[in-house]
Formats: sequence, structure tokens, C-alpha cells
Amino acid sequence: MIAFVRMEMHQQIEESIKSLLSVISYLRMEYSSSSSSSMLSIESLVSEVKNEILSELMSNDVDAFLSPSAYDSAWLAMIPHHNNPKIPMFSSCLDWIVKNQKEEGFWGECDEEDLPTIDALSSTIACLVALKLWIPSHPNIQSGLRFIQSKTEILLKLNYQKLPRWFVLSFPAMIELAEETGLHLAFPHRSFPVIADIFAMRHRILQTEKYNEEEELGCFPPVAAHLEALPSTYKIDPEDIITKYISSDGSLFQSPSATAKAFMSTSNIHSLHYLQSLLHKFPNGGVPAKYPVDGELIKLSMVDHIQGLGLAPYFNHEINGILTKFDRSEKKNRESNGRCMITTSTTIPLKLYKDALTFRLLRMHGHYVDPGSFCWFLHEPKTMSYMEDNCEQFMSAMYNVYRATDLSFPGESEMDQARNFASKLLQNSKSRHRDHNFLITKGLQNMIKYEVYVPWTCRLDRLYHRKWIEQTKMSPLWIGKASFYRLSCFDNTKLMQLAVENFEFMQSIYARELEELKWWSKKWRLSEMGFGREKTLYTYFAVASCSLFPHNSIMRLVIAKAAIIVTVADDFYDMEGTLHDLEILTDAVQRWDGKGLEGHSKTIFDALDHFVHDTVAKCYPQQATKALPILQHLWRECFMAWMVERRWSITGHRPTMEEYFEMGMTSIAAHTIALPATTFLNQNQTPSEYQNITKLLMAITRLANDTQSYQKEVEDGKMNMVVLHSLGNPNGSMEESVEYVKEMLQLKRKEFIKHVFCKLDEDEQAEMPKSCKQTHLYCMKVFEMFFNSANLFDSDTALVEDIQKSLYLPIDVHHRKPLKPIIPSLNNNHQKSKVSARFHQPVVFRPSHTTNFFKNSYVVVGPPKLHLPMRFHLHSVGLRL
Repeated sequence: MIAFVRMEMHQQIEESIKSLLSVISYLRMEYSSSSSSSMLSIESLVSEVKNEILSELMSNDVDAFLSPSAYDSAWLAMIPHHNNPKIPMFSSCLDWIVKNQKEEGFWGECDEEDLPTIDALSSTIACLVALKLWIPSHPNIQSGLRFIQSKTEILLKLNYQKLPRWFVLSFPAMIELAEETGLHLAFPHRSFPVIADIFAMRHRILQTEKYNEEEELGCFPPVAAHLEALPSTYKIDPEDIITKYISSDGSLFQSPSATAKAFMSTSNIHSLHYLQSLLHKFPNGGVPAKYPVDGELIKLSMVDHIQGLGLAPYFNHEINGILTKFDRSEKKNRESNGRCMITTSTTIPLKLYKDALTFRLLRMHGHYVDPGSFCWFLHEPKTMSYMEDNCEQFMSAMYNVYRATDLSFPGESEMDQARNFASKLLQNSKSRHRDHNFLITKGLQNMIKYEVYVPWTCRLDRLYHRKWIEQTKMSPLWIGKASFYRLSCFDNTKLMQLAVENFEFMQSIYARELEELKWWSKKWRLSEMGFGREKTLYTYFAVASCSLFPHNSIMRLVIAKAAIIVTVADDFYDMEGTLHDLEILTDAVQRWDGKGLEGHSKTIFDALDHFVHDTVAKCYPQQATKALPILQHLWRECFMAWMVERRWSITGHRPTMEEYFEMGMTSIAAHTIALPATTFLNQNQTPSEYQNITKLLMAITRLANDTQSYQKEVEDGKMNMVVLHSLGNPNGSMEESVEYVKEMLQLKRKEFIKHVFCKLDEDEQAEMPKSCKQTHLYCMKVFEMFFNSANLFDSDTALVEDIQKSLYLPIDVHHRKPLKPIIPSLNNNHQKSKVSARFHQPVVFRPSHTTNFFKNSYVVVGPPKLHLPMRFHLHSVGLRL
């Protein structure tokens, strides 16, 4: 068995190398004059990413992707040795703390801009406590205290309106723990009112969650998951917690910090075994915030990340291998027990996140998957009600649900319901800033906005990849209790470097191709016609922004040149040519003979004739005699359709909707642009009878055009699907006609998507290859982009910014920024005082065998004082809880 697995892995590696070499050889062959250093750098980075990341994913070793948590490592470092309480049990954790303090003096995570997150305050205090216990004179303590003193105020100010639940629980607890340990925290005086508010927030959470509806629903980890952060005033028995929640591995909620606290309170042997095994897995002492984690979810997230970065062509073999294995596993699970149950380690947000991501990736790669695999929440009214009331907790999950519904097929009503629900929650989250919930990162907020306002069907790949590179330095995946916790693979320097270098290297390639295209357009005088739209830049931008780089340069230029000819000829038929001129040109194209043509007609035909022959010579050298008449037929159809529509306009003929639609599907010329490129990608095929996917492309592009151009075409005396429906329904409004056409468009779109991502023909020869389907998809996205919210193709300025981002501007990579302190006021800022806050504390049950770790604090009835050294005067603080 082992030999078989090794042989299989060896074959996978060989196939992966072949796939990589094909991409590299393409780049070298087509662009040998490009920067060789960039080529070598990309090739080297691809190899390193394969060895460092994907090889571990393929071998199921996901532990390497878990970033160490300073907070959890500190809690393990606090545990005294059972044989000698004067030394730590896990000294490696203490060593990790010593070695991993940031230059600014803090421990913990950074945000997308490499600034310390709000959680860094709790993590830093926890690490300081651990150092204070075992190495009280260590210089790192002073560095950490200086960070707390100088940065607490600005961090609290920046995050006060959106403090996450975990922070509200942990920060007061760490202040209290520091006080018990004799660690004096000096806070700026203006931060104390905010700190007092945080204590009050914590009290509200603990009061409202004594009976935990969230726990019952499985929507959120119960308060017990934060055992280490619960105050002594909270009536909770660690033994009861252990009995109720301990997992088979000995952990509490797979949380190292909660398990460490449980062990210190109960000396539970199973918890000790979990902690010991944790250090065996992470011998350097930096333990993750949650362990074990769902390895499948990490693999799926990594595949999604690689695709988002635009790097999938380099790793197609690995991606297909991961998803194929996952599809087999999912099928077995569905056959055995249906959807998994919610457990202490799997909450509804996390399960929904995974289910939606699984659906999207499997469907996108051609696997059969039922929408019910992630739409199950629609049949649980109580869960949906809770989600609406607490939408912030579900932002990552709803983000994935919304993305999954992009791939809706006809008849999948659940997908429509899920999309509407997800859209509503995502919209609601933007206007709500409630405390003690998830902190939605800036990058995730930007991606959510992009998803909602730029539909997937009109989203150009390169712009999306750029957005992903710039916005998703932190994963939207939520792991552990803290609001900020990233998987190391999402912040892998080499992976991000590869994404940036690849994007910018392709920009250099596109710059060359664009100059060649401009030269060609000028040579054939298509850019100097003196009428209509000069769209050389627009057409190339659209093509380059949609095609992935394994597709040849020739393909991009074929599509771009065809689009330029279509634009010029369409404008000539619409606005410039007389009926006599158009009849002569149409007849010349039908005969494919330009003799006798002159002026614009001759220019158009000569450019077309050269383009078709050049395309055949480059793309079909072995099939020239067969391919040439087929390509000519495509253009004959198109010119004839333009002629018929021009006659309708001149004569005032009103066709039926069916008659117009059949002609309009041809005159939009989407098939004329797409089909030559699809046959180039699959040289065993030549265009013949249009397959359903091509007919759907023609229909979608016509309907998309008509929903945005009907007003202009009414002025120009042209027919339009919206106009014809309105004329046939005089009692209805124009808006109703627009909606009617949009509904037609949506139905065609769903059918088209099904053809793209499903194998619908059992005859292998008749089934269009995946690469050809993808080219149809790219073509559809381009048309939808141009006619999404307006007729952008006719605008001279609407796409300027997108063109700059796609073709010219380098990637905006965030650089580390200093966290500047708030400018202090001039009123006695340097005076210190100790502030006492009174808390009513009920009698609490404390087991007699609790580990004697911290300084004993006796249970009292009444309001004892908590002394916090603060750098300010506060005359009256009476926070009565």
C-alpha cells in the first residue's frame, strides 16, 4: 500500500512538473525578449511554492499552515511544572515568547497594513504576565510595557466602535491577571473611560449569555470557550466545564488557552495530555489558537486563495488533485450520514463557510454538487432569525454563500433564496457597528463590497486578481477565538511575491501586444476612419483582462482584432454608410471579393480579408482549406445581419420579437469573435454547427446590450428587444419591459453557466473542451462588463481607471507603517495616579484542589477595589457591575 501511494505521489509530481514546464516554455517561446530575470524569478518562486506549500497540502500536513498565537502560547507558558512549581512546565513556550516580541514591543497579529491589531493588547499583556512569572527582570517586559503605555489609547480609539467579542472578554481579564501577578500597567489617562466601558461591555456579555441561545443553536462558541478570560466573579465550576465540554483529545473547544486554564484549575490528566501532544506537534513553543483544525477547510481555502491570486495555471495539477480527492470524500459522507452535526469544534458560521466554499470550488471545476449541501440553513427558521439579528458573526460565511450562488443553474430555487438572504445580511452589516462581535477586517469589507456591486458574470479576471492581491492579505477564514488570526499560507511572502511578479510581468507582455495591435489598426487605417468609435485600447483591455496566460498571444490578438473590425463595421452600417454603400459592401463580403470597393468599404473589406487569411495561416496551418471557408461564413453571417437591421431601420419595418432576436443574436457578433479562438485552443475542431453554449453566448450578449442601449437606439431609429416588448405591451411601462428582458437574460445566463461548468453531452467528441468553454465564458464576461450598469463601451472615460489598473499600474503592496501616537493634550499628561474601580462580586464556588498558581484572591461579599496604575487623574470612577 505504501509503495502504491509513493508511486502515485511520484506520478503526481511528474505531471505537475510537466504542467509547470508547459507554462514556462510558452512564456519563453512567445516572449524571449522579455526580461529574463523576471522569468527566472517567477520560475524559481513557483518551484519554491510547490515545495514549501503545495507539497505539504498534498501530503495532508496542514499543521505547517497554522500561525502561532502569542496569546495561547503565553497561557501554556504560565503553567508551572508539576514537580517544581518554580519553573514553567513548557519552557519552549516561554522561549518562543522571548524570541518573538515584535520590534515595537508587542506580541500578536498585525492587520492588512502591518499595524498591530486590537487583539495585540490582550496578547501582549498575556506574554508580559508569563515573563513576569518566570523571568521578572527580563528586558522584554519593559519594551512591552512601553508599547502598552504608548499605543493603547490609539488602538482603542481606532477600534472602539467595532470591538470584537473576544477582545471585550480577554482584555479586562488580562488587566486583572496582570494586577494579580504584580505587573503594573501604565495606561494613558484618556484611555481609562474607554477601558471602563470595556469592563461594562464584558459584564453585559456575561450577564446575557448565562443562558446561551447561541450555544444551543451552535452559532457561536459558548462563554465556556473563553474559560481563561472569565473573571472570578463569574459563577462557573471548571470541573463542570470539563465534564460537559471536554473533547476526546482532552481539549476544551480545541482551544490551547482554555485548556491550559482548565488544567491549572482542575489538574485534569486528559487536558495535560492534550497540552503535551500540542507541544510535541509544535516543539518551538509557538502553539496555534486552535488545534486540531479542519485540514480539509485549510486545503479548500488555499485553493481559493491561489485562484484569487491569479496563479491557478501554475498549480492546476495540484488543485485538481485536491478537489478530486475532496469530491470523493464528500460523496462518501453524503452517502453515509448526510450533513455533519454541529459540535463544540464546528459552529454554524464555520460549517456554512466551509460548505459554501466547497460547493463553489467543486462546481467551478466541473464536479457534480447539490445546492442543498450549503443551502440547508434555509430550512432552519430559528437559525436564520438568529443570523439576521447577529449578521456580523456570519460575514465570512455569507460572503462565501453569496459567491457560491454565482454558479446557479436553471431550476435551483434554493440558490436564489440563499443569494437574496446573503445579500441582505451583507448589506445590513455595512450599517451596523455593534460591540462584542466579530471584527470585520478592512480587506474583507472591501471584498464584500466588490462582490456585491460587481457581479461575477461581468467581472474581469485580472481586475479581480489585483483586488484579491491587494485586499486579502488576511484570510476571511475565522479560526480560533481571536478576531484576528491568519493562516500562514495566506501571508506567505513567496506566494505573494509570485502573485505580484506574475501580474506585473504579464503587464509587460500586454504592453508589447497592445503596441502591436495599435500598429496593426493604424496600418489598416481602422483607427483613422473619421467616424464611430475608436476602441483599440478598449478591446485589448477587455481581452487581456479576461484571458489567462497559458492561452497564446496569438489568441488574444485574434480576438482583439476581430473585435476592432466588428466595432468599425458595425458603426459603418449604423451611422456612416448609405444604403447603396452597405449593399455593395455586403455583396462583396458574400462573394468574398473586394473588387470595385472604394473608400471606407474598401478599408473594411481589405482589413477583414487580411485578418481572416492571417488567422488561418497562424491558427490552422494544417487545415487551411477547411478552416478558411468556415471563418468566411462567420463573417458573411454577421455582415448580412447588419444589412438586414439597417434596412429595418431605414424602412421603419417592425419585426416580431422572435424575428428580431434571431437576427440580433447574429448581429451582436459574439460568436464571430469567440469561435476562431476556441478552435485555435482545440485544433482538432473547426467551427461548424453552433453548439448550445455558443447560441446561449449569442443570446446573452444581445440581451445584455439591449438592456442598456435601448434609449440610444430609440433615438437612432433602431430596433431593440426592450423597445419591441414595450410596443407590444402598450399598457405597460418601459421599466417593465426592461425587467422582462432582464429576466430573459438571467434565465439564459443560468443555462449558459451550466453548459460551462457541466458535462452535458455523453459523446466525448461532441462535448466542447473545457478551454473552449472558458473562452465562451470570457467573451460573455466582457460583454456583460461593457453593459452591466451602463453602456460603458461607448463611454470615453468610464473604463480609464480599470484600464490603468489592468495594463499599467504596478500592484499596490502595503508596506509596514508606524503606529503614530495620538497627539497629547497640554493638560498634565505626565502625572500618574492609581485608580480604583469598584466591582460587586458574588460568592463563587472555587474547588479546593485548584492549582496554586496565581496569588490567592479570597472570595468576598461586597465591593473590593481593583487597583490599576494609570497615567492620568480621574476624580471619580464608580463602575458598579
